[in-house]
This record gives sequence, structure tokens and C-alpha cells, in this order.
Amino acid sequence: MTTQALVQVLASGLLMGLIYALIAVGLSLIFGLMDVVNFAHGEFLMLAMYATFGLVLVTRLDPVVLMPLVAALLFMLGAAAYLGVVRFAMRAKANQGMVQIFATFGLAILLQGAAQYLFTPDYRNVQNTWLGGRTLELGGIFLPWPQIFGAFVSLAAFGGLHLLMSRTDFGRALEATREDQGAVALVGIDRNRVFALGWGLGAALVGLAGAVLAIFYYIHPQVGASFALIAYVTVALGGFGSVGGALVAGIIVGLVEAFTAVILPPALKSVGVYALYLAVVFARPQGLFGRL
Repeated sequence: MTTQALVQVLASGLLMGLIYALIAVGLSLIFGLMDVVNFAHGEFLMLAMYATFGLVLVTRLDPVVLMPLVAALLFMLGAAAYLGVVRFAMRAKANQGMVQIFATFGLAILLQGAAQYLFTPDYRNVQNTWLGGRTLELGGIFLPWPQIFGAFVSLAAFGGLHLLMSRTDFGRALEATREDQGAVALVGIDRNRVFALGWGLGAALVGLAGAVLAIFYYIHPQVGASFALIAYVTVALGGFGSVGGALVAGIIVGLVEAFTAVILPPALKSVGVYALYLAVVFARPQGLFGRL
């Protein structure tokens, strides 16, 4: 492999890795807050992509402009999912963990089926966007502008999330609830409100990722499934509940996927990712930055 080809692979893997990190961070945030794995996470991503597509048709605005609105819509969806489904699953007297799994898995099937019924299984895409089809060339290295933009959005989202967690009362309440759900009630923090806002925040982050992906990726009812698998691997690799771990693991996953696509046929590019995950599971089951 030439130096130029190596740099191209590294750059492509880094850009996609940052987007994977943005997809995964909401999942990690929710697990760290409640010890609940959201199996509807991929469907939230799918709905964000459809929301972007629909808003573009209605408003004639670019997905870049519509991104905050998509994030706000997904925030409401995430909060509603907690208040309407997860909150009741957490009250189960027996097998609470299994109840939570099947509740979010059932929500995923419902959302995917509703999308297939309402939008049909046809593939759709957002056309005539500001960034779509545009590429930046730097010394023979070609970088697609949608992925560059997605990488910057990811870094901005992680930076904003860090400031939210460390500089605001809500962030401190979120951290306190992550540390001890029982103790926060003694100091007057409404645990259900924090959980609802946490779910909303996690969904808003995946909403940003969905708006980015809608610029350069086809939209269909099953689109969330493949990205959800990568998100689960990213969260497990970085450590369940670790926001910083999701960022590092997303970059690692993107790089490993890019190099695997060079060594193996592109259709098998995920093989390297899952092989890496299995290696980490055997060597460090809690993930790179996990505390489980």
C-alpha cells in the first residue's frame, strides 16, 4: 500500500468513525443513566432520516439547516418512549431486565413496521443538497464533504455534551442519577424527569446523526438495523455508559472497518469490526473505558 493510499484509508475511516461515535453516544448515555439497552436505537436513527427527508420535501430547506429541528423532534420521541414504554417496563416486579429488553425490542418492531406501512419499503434519498456529491481534494486525498461535515457535527456534539454534563445543573443531576438513583430522590431530584430528559437527549443525538446520514445514504425502513449493530459494538467496545469511550471506540471502529475493506471484499468490511470486538470481550469484557 502506498503512502497516499494509506492516508486515504486513515482519513476515510476517521470521518466515518466520528459519525459512528455520534450514532452510538446516545445509546451509551442511556445505558449509563439507567442500565437499559435501547433496542429501538436503530429505529430512532431511521425515523430521524425519514424526518429529514420529509422536512426537506415540505420546506425545501437543506438538511444542514433542518438539523436542529430534527434533533428537537427526536428529543420529543425519546422522552415519549421513556414515559410511554420504558417507565412502565422498569416497574416490573420480576425479570425486570428481560422486560426492559423486550419492551424496547417491541418498540423497535412497532416503529419499523409503521415506517414500512407508511413509507413503503422503497429506497429514498434526499436530492440536491449543499454537500451531496461534493468532495474535497487535498494532495490527492479525496474527502467527501458530507462525511467531513458529519465529523465536525460529531465533535461539536461531544463538546456540547461535555459542557452540558460538567457546567449545568441538569448535567450534574444527570451525573448524580448515574451514580446513585436512590440517593438523588433524597435531595429532591425527580428521577423520572431526569430519565425522560436523558432519553430525550440520547434520541436528539441520534437525530443529529440521522440528519447527517440522510445527506449521503439511502433511506428505507431497515436502514437503522445495520447502523444499530455498529452502535452496539461501539458502545460495548468503548464501555457501556462511557461517553468518552463511545468517541474513542467509534474512531477505532471506523478505522478498522476502512482497513478491512482494503484487505477483504467491501461486502465483508464489518468482519474486522466484530473480530476486534470479540478480542476485546475476551481480554477486557467491560470495554476499553467501562467500569462494569
